[in-house]
Amino acid sequence: MRRRLLATLALAVAAWASPAAAQGPVPLQPPPLPEGIQIGLSTDVIRITADFAGADLTIFGSLENPDPLINRQGRYDVVVVLEGPGRLVTVRRKSRVLGIWMNTQSESFVNVPESYSIATTRMPQDITDQNSYRQLALGTDFIHIQPAEIVDNPATLQEFRTALRERKEAVGLFNERIGGVQFLSSNLFRASLRLAPDVPVGTHKARAFLFRNGLFIKETSAQLAIVKSGFEQMLFRLSRNHSLFYGFCAVGLAIVTGWLGRIVFRRD
Repeated sequence: MRRRLLATLALAVAAWASPAAAQGPVPLQPPPLPEGIQIGLSTDVIRITADFAGADLTIFGSLENPDPLINRQGRYDVVVVLEGPGRLVTVRRKSRVLGIWMNTQSESFVNVPESYSIATTRMPQDITDQNSYRQLALGTDFIHIQPAEIVDNPATLQEFRTALRERKEAVGLFNERIGGVQFLSSNLFRASLRLAPDVPVGTHKARAFLFRNGLFIKETSAQLAIVKSGFEQMLFRLSRNHSLFYGFCAVGLAIVTGWLGRIVFRRD
């Protein structure tokens, strides 16, 4: 009786397990690939001549492995930045002393971008919060402007920082284009950035930031060279490579110009 009961239980277990064994192991679904972003510049070099009056730079890019649902909802945002080379910048404050305006106070900052152009898909506050911009140092209000020396008065330091940003914005070196990034398809986009007439020469860095539902996902970058061309480039190279000869030529040209001016405009 006991053996018969054990045999019945064994047959029942075998019958229950046989369909699962016939089906085989359930394959595991591969994890979704991480989202990414890539960009490409319309040109790698911009040459500046004497009649250069500014230009628009077009940057193309694509999203990698976007989520179809989030894409249909339009919850992907892209911010594109073109940042110029860093320089030491000194900001001076003028005050009136005995009826004469003169520089009475100054503050120097290191590694300040000489130019900073930014383009976004929407209004910045609709993309993410200020904490994210601050952590990424993204936007003209959140660029790291480090003083060359430690200042005891933070309020005064902030005044000089604000004055520096306002001056850069006034001459067009710091500029922003809301809606300057447009999606051409579900994963392709185009960004248009403005270059000021006096954009500095040197190596500029283009950076693209991808956000999903307000969260930062990925960043990528590319480089752009801005160089002078023509007669201006020849003078620039002469001043850098043969500074002594360039100085003698400048002094000689000034003497000849003054002598000719004296002859032309002399009074008999």
